[in-house]
Amino acid sequence: MQILLDECVPKPLKRELADYETRTVVEMGWAGKKNGELLQLMAQEGFTILLTTDQNLQHQQNLQQAGVAVVVLVAPSNRLPDLVPLMPEARSVLSIIASGEVIEVQSQIL
Repeated sequence: MQILLDECVPKPLKRELADYETRTVVEMGWAGKKNGELLQLMAQEGFTILLTTDQNLQHQQNLQQAGVAVVVLVAPSNRLPDLVPLMPEARSVLSIIASGEVIEVQSQIL
């Protein structure tokens, strides 16, 4: 399982996924890519999961066709202190999510 952290996710969140092969969009040299192109690049490079805070992605892209799963972190902001508390649930979702699926991991405080 290869995980890609979207540009909207703070890079330090990668530490919360130390047990997984995780890269950031910036590390891959894909900064500024539109979602459709990003999904294509992900599939070409073997990424299976996109971790994002972009709640509109699932409505804008055909994720079944893209062949990737998406975990959407829904918090009051995309700042690290708001996202870290979601990571235990996000890690448990990683073991059950399937290609083409979108699962939202939501903060209790919105």
